[in-house]
Amino acid sequence: MKQKPRLSFWQIWNVSFGFLGVQFGFALQNANASRILSNLGADLHSLSLFWLVAPTMGLLVQPIVGAASDKTWNRFGRRSPYILAGAIISVIAMFFMPNAPFIIKAGGAAALIFGAVMLALMDGSFNVTFQPFRALVSDMMPDEQRNVGYSIQSFLINAGAVLGSILPFLLTWSGVANKAPEGQVPDSVVWSFYIGGSMLILSVLVTVFKTKEYPPAEFAEYNNVTKAEKTEKQSFLKTLISMPKVMFQLAVVQMFSWFALFLMWVYSTPAVAQHYWGTPIGDSSSEAYGDAGNWVGISFAAYSLVAALFSVAMPRLIRMFNRKTVYSFALLAGALGYMSAFMFTDKYMLLLSMVGIGFAWAAILAMPYAILSNALPPTKTGIFMGLFNLTVVIPQILSGLFSGFILKNLFQNEAIYIFLLAGALMLAGSLSVWIVRDKSSEVIK
Repeated sequence: MKQKPRLSFWQIWNVSFGFLGVQFGFALQNANASRILSNLGADLHSLSLFWLVAPTMGLLVQPIVGAASDKTWNRFGRRSPYILAGAIISVIAMFFMPNAPFIIKAGGAAALIFGAVMLALMDGSFNVTFQPFRALVSDMMPDEQRNVGYSIQSFLINAGAVLGSILPFLLTWSGVANKAPEGQVPDSVVWSFYIGGSMLILSVLVTVFKTKEYPPAEFAEYNNVTKAEKTEKQSFLKTLISMPKVMFQLAVVQMFSWFALFLMWVYSTPAVAQHYWGTPIGDSSSEAYGDAGNWVGISFAAYSLVAALFSVAMPRLIRMFNRKTVYSFALLAGALGYMSAFMFTDKYMLLLSMVGIGFAWAAILAMPYAILSNALPPTKTGIFMGLFNLTVVIPQILSGLFSGFILKNLFQNEAIYIFLLAGALMLAGSLSVWIVRDKSSEVIK
């Protein structure tokens, strides 16, 4: 078997650079979608149901895109066509969603439905780009560079998230209006989505045109793919049956950690507004609620910045300990971060909570994929990575279905209690890391 060449730092950087812009857009969605939907008329209990459209799109899209990209080759490459197509659709949805009241002149429920459809389109197209980016690292890098590759990808993801999360606050600080008439979205959010969409498409173009994917024959030679493997056709059921056991083990960790993340993304704005600003339940149009929304963006930027820095440290920590130890520690830190957000009452202390959440986020973005990539056959990396995404979206769907009921009936609409629940779930995720069997012992250089 011909050895796959090692990539330089800048080659590894370019492979994942597009993720900077994709996560810029994803961070804007995470920090502002609930705010936009509330501005358009969604009530507190229904927020999680509107958010269901996002993971549902991932459930449908990623396995299909993964299987298709395994079989694709054209002048742009194998994964790049899907990355580029997803980016273009994402930009369109990002431009349309905050402008729902102006596009749908009737306003009211019609504008809210249009906003929800744009959220679905936006998240679906983000998912079209996510899966090929994950597979691209595995395609392009030899085994001993994959931990570094996924760590750099995690760094770029979080750098984009910092920019996306803080942007509405910066625009407000510079004088852009942060309050809008009832039924409309503030200019600070609208312009953030314009800037984020532009950033997304530009960064993706860097990856598409700076990364030269291996042609089919060369790829087969590097990965010792036989002619039989190249022409093998397998039913979806057989593919499911042939999934490596480590996928199921990682799925348990993913269930706890992504359930917790979804709770935070959906309910951070009302939780922070109620707990730190003292706004009444159901308020979504006051200046205080807008200030809380901006502070959520700052807080998300804080955990993303911590995650970016921790991503740089992860390869060294893995050399000192091992992947499971670092993974479990990071999720434990996330659990403590969530729980402390409930305990604190000073908004500035919330930034301290975000440190632990940042550790967890960095590990969630890198560790499962680094562990999994060494267990996947090269000809089926795309489809298996797509199927693995089910472990990301199913917990979010379950969270969306049940969190509104939990908030109303167990927590009496006090959204800050959601952070306690998220902490307990992340703690369970930290403990469940130890059931994962990571066979890899390669030295990271």
